[in-house]
Amino acid sequence: MDFEKLTELIIELEVDDIADAVKEALEQDGKDPFEILNALTKGMDEVGKRYEEKEYYLTELVLAGETMKEAFNVLQPALAAADTSQEKVKIIMGTVKGDNHDIGKNILASLLLSSGFELYDLGMDVDENTIVEKVKETGAKIIALSSLLTMTVEQIKVVDEALKSAGLRDKVKLIVGGAPLNMELAKKLGADDFAEDAVDGVKHIKKLAGI
Repeated sequence: MDFEKLTELIIELEVDDIADAVKEALEQDGKDPFEILNALTKGMDEVGKRYEEKEYYLTELVLAGETMKEAFNVLQPALAAADTSQEKVKIIMGTVKGDNHDIGKNILASLLLSSGFELYDLGMDVDENTIVEKVKETGAKIIALSSLLTMTVEQIKVVDEALKSAGLRDKVKLIVGGAPLNMELAKKLGADDFAEDAVDGVKHIKKLAGI
């Protein structure tokens, strides 16, 4: 199994074949799981590029996320078992309280996993206390929140205030995304940064993490 094949399977969105291909790659002697991850990441990078160039659309991005998820489920135990001295940047993510949309969040999660971040995905309809508790528990330095409904964007302010009350606000970076938002509104609501979409989100998060 060559690594190009894994890259190709991600680019071609072969969600049904990817898990077996990763298994096969892992079973070969001397295959480093991080090299396999690298090949998958290359595929996701290409998908992101095609999305930016309007060659791929949201449907393809969602499918690529699913494909990456399948690959990651197989790869995760091998990555955990391999000695990784580099400490990963921890990210807490979720969709704000009152909002049950998660497509963008899930795509971002797949892209961040393939970029080597450690994720704590709190899911949808997440209140401020859950976020504050998770920051205390994990020591995460970045919080990525999604708000797709105009009526829920104020929740970003609520999270910002809750972090301040807990004395945690200066220890974390808060990045937000979603259709009703832009950079100006995000800043007004107390966020540090805003991303247009999941592909853009990875770039901004890497910047916030100093990578």
